[in-house]
Amino acid sequence: MELELLAPARNAEIGIAAIDCGADAVYIAGPAFGARQAAGNPVEDIEKLCRYAHRYGARVFITFNTIIYDSEISQAEKLLLALRDAGADALIVQDLAVVDMARSLGLGIPLHASTQCAIRTPQQAKMYESLGFSRLVLERQLSLAEIKAISKAVTCELEFFIHGALCVSYSGNCYLSQALSGRSANRGACIQACRSRYDLVDADGKVLVRDKALLSLKDYNLKDRIKELAEAGICSLKIEGRLKNISYVRNVVREYSLAMKDWGRTSYGQVAKGFEPASDKTFNRGYTSLYIDGKRGRWASMDAPGSMGEKVGTVTQVLPEGFRLNLEEGVQLVNGDGFAFATKDGVTGFRGDICTGNKVRCKPVRGLHRGVVIYRNISRGFERYLAANPCHREIGVVLEVTVLHQDGIFNLVTRAYTEDGRKTEYTSGPYAETAKDRDRMESVMRSGLNKSSGIYGFVVSDILSDDNMLPLLTMAAINSIRRGVAEQLDTIPCNSKPLMNRPLQPLERKGIKATYKNNVANSIASGLFTEVQPAYELSPAPGAELMRSRYCIRYELGMCPKHHRDRTPGPLFLVNNGRRLPLLFDCKKCEMAVLSPVNTP
Repeated sequence: MELELLAPARNAEIGIAAIDCGADAVYIAGPAFGARQAAGNPVEDIEKLCRYAHRYGARVFITFNTIIYDSEISQAEKLLLALRDAGADALIVQDLAVVDMARSLGLGIPLHASTQCAIRTPQQAKMYESLGFSRLVLERQLSLAEIKAISKAVTCELEFFIHGALCVSYSGNCYLSQALSGRSANRGACIQACRSRYDLVDADGKVLVRDKALLSLKDYNLKDRIKELAEAGICSLKIEGRLKNISYVRNVVREYSLAMKDWGRTSYGQVAKGFEPASDKTFNRGYTSLYIDGKRGRWASMDAPGSMGEKVGTVTQVLPEGFRLNLEEGVQLVNGDGFAFATKDGVTGFRGDICTGNKVRCKPVRGLHRGVVIYRNISRGFERYLAANPCHREIGVVLEVTVLHQDGIFNLVTRAYTEDGRKTEYTSGPYAETAKDRDRMESVMRSGLNKSSGIYGFVVSDILSDDNMLPLLTMAAINSIRRGVAEQLDTIPCNSKPLMNRPLQPLERKGIKATYKNNVANSIASGLFTEVQPAYELSPAPGAELMRSRYCIRYELGMCPKHHRDRTPGPLFLVNNGRRLPLLFDCKKCEMAVLSPVNTP
């Protein structure tokens, strides 16, 4: 079975770095309609990335996954054609109007149902498959058993997130940002209200928990669950992070690519050089496997909605000019490292100006005292290490050299066979001088040809000569042969492995009544439904659920009546900045919902 490692790219530079580090595909936004407004890219950059990716048989998927208004249909159609012509391999879609547009335009590239579609049941999966989606990006809050059930129900490809930030809400069904600020997550403008700090209060206004990031989850990490996910039916393993920087993407992609070294992959080439990855040294809020085992756990990062990073030691002495640490084994501090520690009010961060051994010189830090555990969320040393040791990805090429010798003149025919199935033949010569030491000349030829040129890593299988004679070649001549073969291979497109591309179907009414959670924002998408409640962004539904989740604050705080036999009476509310958000606890489904806000009394 072949697996795809799918990496995020905020821009083309990061996408290229992800491919160099072992990604089989990258997902990136064009200039509009991507669910991260801060990560848009011109079509010209998409074309550049596609050209680079396709050299390795790697793929570029475009996030076209916002909801679309009627006034934007013409713009969307023009952009779809431009992205197709730029070389995009597939579109990641939320709005069902794109199905109709792509079919009418004869777009010809696959559609993938975004995680924004909140696909978490076999019934939902079959509906999207019936429309012609080639791949479904499943909801993150699923168990392996639920993934297997969906896999048995459909024949299209399945994709699943394995690393990175987690939305606390079922994806695509979060309206908290829209309700609080008028900025819609379904339009790519989420304010990340789930990372904000709240008080938890009861109906009488009593504060049960004060000033905590009560909706903030840890980051996903399923590096050790790849085999189980593959056996459950997942073919694409996705890393979150289209807003992350290049060092984060390089580090995490390399780590997961190494974890997948025993699996067949959907692209070609091996990373020949580079750094040793360490995901704990780049941005993270601590890690969780969430609901993958079908069990509840402590998933929140209430005290640290931002990155805490790696534990580096415990303060042993506070000094006027800084402090000393009892360092964790193997930790080395570097000038300019960023540090953090938890306090009762949240997280305090600061920079280390001068770091010498276990001593850190810095400006005075409030709350720092002996016994405090210090974390490093910016490792200057590791950042420099990454930059100094870039990955180089090479497609394997086997060379077979045949020596033609006639009348004292030598010509060489070098046949090349790439791992993706390309073949070429490069002729060099004539060479007039015979090597006196045949074995030594063959050793020199092998040494000079068994190297890299461009994106190719060459290995000589045979050097064949009918009369057992070889020409006397200089190293410059040997290098010229290798470069010539590489240039010829560059003119032959990589034999990319096929990507599922199912025919799109008309949006015919299926007897489904759409609620605001179906996110219908235009007249085209409404064609699938018998009755339509407009998207929340168009008409906020009174008393609407702003998010629903398997994450539960009562469980997290040990207040669950089912699991902890807590009998805390009455409703609970999240309060922030004069807004009071009622919490709904659906104990039958073991889910929590956040409801539309009411003003605090």
